[in-house]
Amino acid sequence: MLGKIKIQPSFAVPIIEVMNEDCSNLNSKLKEFFLEKERKGESYKNKDEYVQKNKQVYESRFDLFSWNNKHVGELRDFCWASVYNVVGKLNDYSTEELSRLHIANSSWFHITRNGGYFGVHNHANSAWSGVYCVDPGDEGEQEEETNGVLSFISPNMATTSYIDKSCSNLKSEYSRGNLQLKLKPGQLILFPSWLLHEVKPYFGNKERITVAFNCWFKYAG
Repeated sequence: MLGKIKIQPSFAVPIIEVMNEDCSNLNSKLKEFFLEKERKGESYKNKDEYVQKNKQVYESRFDLFSWNNKHVGELRDFCWASVYNVVGKLNDYSTEELSRLHIANSSWFHITRNGGYFGVHNHANSAWSGVYCVDPGDEGEQEEETNGVLSFISPNMATTSYIDKSCSNLKSEYSRGNLQLKLKPGQLILFPSWLLHEVKPYFGNKERITVAFNCWFKYAG
């Protein structure tokens, strides 16, 4: 006779997807704007790089959301609305409590060309991070499953010291494997800033363009 089984999924990592369904015009304008800034050379380039990447990746300054451009402002508003919504749901905060949370951020864009990649890293001194897809680029010669994917490193890697058939095919919420996401236009991915992640090498003829940000909050009680 079997006893009643209760499974409690503990220590879960929230990774959130928000889709901007009406993004084609915004993304087109953002792409045009970012490529224009890249052409200006060093003026808009991040000069204090610390994450491993190669020359096929252009990274802007980390003050993007303060730039005076209406399309950047539209994206910023979409991102902040999404962040506040997620924070409210995950913490069970009321609208009044959320209004007391004042956001600070760093924000930037990436333009990745054929062969570009971004090494494993996380974002210290931040609460939440996000990646917004302006243009995912194309597939080139590489397999669709790995080309330019945003890969999250499982924090459960230490549990792989022993694996047999009883734990080698666990459901996603219990899995030891990494999570790989192939971004779509208008897709925003939010995740805790401590979570290690990377961008696998991208191969394609088009530019792969994303916006990234970190954010943290002060509470005005």
